[in-house]
Amino acid sequence: MLRFILGKFGDLVPTLIGISILSFVLVRLVPGDPVMLMLGERGADPALYEEMKRDMGLDLPMWKQYLNFATDAVQGDLGTSIVSKRPVVQEFFDRFPATLELGVVALIFAIICGIPLGIIAAVKRNSFYDYFLMGGSLLGYSMPIFWWGLVLILIFSVNLGWTPVSGRMTVMYYIEPWTGFMLIDTLTSEVRELDGLAPFWSALSHLILPAIAMGTIPLAVIARMTRSSMLEVLGEDYIRTAKAKGLSRFRTVAVHALRNALIPIVTIVGLMFGSIITGAILTETIFSWPGIGRWLVASINARDYPVIQGGVLFIATMIVLINVLVDLAYALVNPKMRG
Repeated sequence: MLRFILGKFGDLVPTLIGISILSFVLVRLVPGDPVMLMLGERGADPALYEEMKRDMGLDLPMWKQYLNFATDAVQGDLGTSIVSKRPVVQEFFDRFPATLELGVVALIFAIICGIPLGIIAAVKRNSFYDYFLMGGSLLGYSMPIFWWGLVLILIFSVNLGWTPVSGRMTVMYYIEPWTGFMLIDTLTSEVRELDGLAPFWSALSHLILPAIAMGTIPLAVIARMTRSSMLEVLGEDYIRTAKAKGLSRFRTVAVHALRNALIPIVTIVGLMFGSIITGAILTETIFSWPGIGRWLVASINARDYPVIQGGVLFIATMIVLINVLVDLAYALVNPKMRG
């Protein structure tokens, strides 16, 4: 087991090095000059241009720029934003709670809906319910997030007026960001004494549509995986034995079948969290959600190299760590995976 753990964490280093090199090179292949963007369309004196370029280290050869970036990154310094002049690490953690809150709510939505739908499809195999649910899951998996988000806004915000169009909180409330998680910060005693539960309901209503848009694809994947895993388990001998002993259908499915079918489902849920984080880029842009996805899009438009490099490296590190932890958890319950 120790060899398995060391092997998994040993794979982190080359993976993160490859991702850092890729993000470093790709961002510099995008047309545009960050110095010229800062100076404006009219440009400036060539001497000033060269001075600013030298101050930002952009006059160095690319290999030396990457070496400086990698050396600082190992020490926990991902540079300073060209636009805001703030440390990239500080900007990341200022926005990360918003993305994490949205991702967790979206994943909860996907689990709560996906697992029961997959169970129903498996139990009602080859019936109308099975075809309808699996067809719906395929449709949900196929829909682009940006299109689905706009459809949700058009129906529930514009036409029905049930939910806010965008943002994270109604502008009439100011919430001190103690934790950064709005659903938690709005329940502090100070907020409840001043405004009651109104800020909490406002934060929750702003979360609904982005969470549905972000959680639809994971929901479809979880539903299909649950169906597949349940069908495999329902054909086992111990399930037939449970039925022969006279156990109720609910107990046979919920206790004996689902418990053994959960192993691959838990694995896919862990991997889906990584895809949710990457899906935040589109979702946050559509719903004006102040998280790391929208922050990265703005940085790409401004050619803010340190933010793009640091943000991509942070996200990649989280996804790789989640995948490693999922593999370790799976190895604990399935010794065959340990090699």
